[in-house]
Amino acid sequence: MTQTLGHFINGKLVADHTRTQAVFNPATGAVSKQVALASPQTVADAITAAQHAFVEWRDTPVMKRARVMFKFKELLEQHRDAICTLIGEEHGKILHDAAGELQRGIENVEYACAAPEFLKGEFSKNVGPNIDSWSEFQPLGVVAGITPFNFPAMVPLWMFPMAIVCGNTFVLKPSERDPSASLYLAQLLQEAGLPDGVFNVINGDKEAVDTLLTDKRIQAVSFVGSTPIAQYIYATATANGKRCQALGGAKNHAIVMPDADLDNVVNSLLGAAFGSSGERCMALSVAVCVGDAVADQVVAKISSAMQSLKVGVFSDTSNDFGPVITAAHQAKVEGYIASAAAEGATIVVDGRGAKPLGYEQGFFVGATLIDHVTPNMVSYQEEIFGPVLQVMRVATMQEAMQLINDHIYGNGTCIYTRDGEAARYFSDHIQVGMVGINIPLPVPVAYHSFGGWKQSLFGDLSAYGPDGARFYTRRKTITQRWPTSEIREGASFSMPTL
Repeated sequence: MTQTLGHFINGKLVADHTRTQAVFNPATGAVSKQVALASPQTVADAITAAQHAFVEWRDTPVMKRARVMFKFKELLEQHRDAICTLIGEEHGKILHDAAGELQRGIENVEYACAAPEFLKGEFSKNVGPNIDSWSEFQPLGVVAGITPFNFPAMVPLWMFPMAIVCGNTFVLKPSERDPSASLYLAQLLQEAGLPDGVFNVINGDKEAVDTLLTDKRIQAVSFVGSTPIAQYIYATATANGKRCQALGGAKNHAIVMPDADLDNVVNSLLGAAFGSSGERCMALSVAVCVGDAVADQVVAKISSAMQSLKVGVFSDTSNDFGPVITAAHQAKVEGYIASAAAEGATIVVDGRGAKPLGYEQGFFVGATLIDHVTPNMVSYQEEIFGPVLQVMRVATMQEAMQLINDHIYGNGTCIYTRDGEAARYFSDHIQVGMVGINIPLPVPVAYHSFGGWKQSLFGDLSAYGPDGARFYTRRKTITQRWPTSEIREGASFSMPTL
C-alpha cells in the first residue's frame, strides 16, 4: 500500500487526506508515495498552533533558543544519510550532491546559533540629561516559508532556523513534489527540544499557499521559486499587510575572457551547468565568450569533457547528476532545446532521449551544449532549469556585460580572467546581486546574505545571514528618563533638542 504523507502540526503528524497528489521517484518514473494537500482549515490549524506557541516562545531567553539550534545541528549531522536518501528518492539528486545541499543548510543553523550575539541590540547612555536610548530587535510573530522542489532541505534551512531563533513561530509549506525531507526536519527539531507549535509543516498546493498569504495572523512570508510565482507571492502578501521576501528565477552568465585559464573554466562550467541537473537558481546556464577563438576552444573542450559525464540514479555516487523532477519538466527542458535549434542555434551535444540502463522510464535529460545562441532566442530569454549550457559569442567585455545588464534576471554571474583590473571593473558595474571572480557559483556563505537583483528578488532584504535576522525581527527604539529631585523642567512646546 502506498504511503500517504500528512502534515506536522503542534508537535504531531496529522492526516488530512481529503485531497492527495502523487510523489514520484524521478529516476524510475513510478509513484512512490502520496502527499496530502492541506485544506484551508488544516492550514488555519497550523497557524493557530503557531500563534499559541508564540506567546511563550517569544519570551524564551535567546540563549535557550540557541541551545535548541545547537542540538538541531547535531541531529542533522547524525541523520545526514537518512536526509540525503529522502532527497535522492524524491528529487533524484545524487547522494554526494544531496550531502552538499544539506551541509550548506547546516551552516545556516550554525549561524543561527549566534543569535545571542546578533540580537543584542544597541545602547546609548545619556543621549540627553539622564536620558538613555536603546534599540532592540523583537520577533514578528507567526511567519511562513514557501519553498521549492530543487533544494528540499537547504532552502527551508535558509528560513526557519533564523526565524525561530529570533523568537518567531513558523509554518512551512514545502514543495509537494518532495515533501519528506521537511517532515523529517520537523521531527528532528522536536527531538532537539523545540516546544510544540513553534514549527509546523503543511503540505499543499495553491490553496494552502493562498491561505497563508491572506490569513491576518501571518506576519511575514519568505518564498523561493520561479519569478512569475514570486511576483504573485509578493503582490498578494504585501497587499495583505505582510512583510515579504520572494526570490525568483535566474539566467546566470559566465564571461570567459581571452586570458582565462580555459581548463579551469571547463571544469567549473561542467559542475555549475550540469550539477543537480541544472535545477539550481545559481546554475551557470550561459557562457559568454569574448572572441570566436575563445568560444571555439571552450566549445571543443567542454563537448569533449561532456562525453564522460554520467547521468543516473541517486544511489550510484559515480553518477554526476540525476533526472529532472517530473515528466512535464523533462518535456519543457527538451522543448527549449528544440526551440534553440529551430531559431538557428547549433546543438553541439544533445541530451534529449537520455535513458540510463535500468531506468528507461525515468525523467532524464542528458547534458546539453548549445552554441551560437543569440539574445532574441526564447531559450536564452527564459530560465530553462535543466542540464543545458548555452554559449554566446561577443567581441568585447563591454558587450558581454551589456548582455547581462539587459537581462530581466540579476541573480548570479561570474567572470573568468587573470586581469585584476577587468575583474574589478566587472564587479563594480555588473547589475547582478551575487558575483564570482574565477568562481562559478558565487553562493554567499551563511554569515553573508543571498539575493539577486531585478526580477530575481522581490523585497528589500535578502535571504539568511544578516538580512535574514533583520527580516524576521523588527526594531524597537526605547528612550527613557527616570525623574530625579534635581530635574524639574517646565512645559516646552519646541522640538526637543540637546
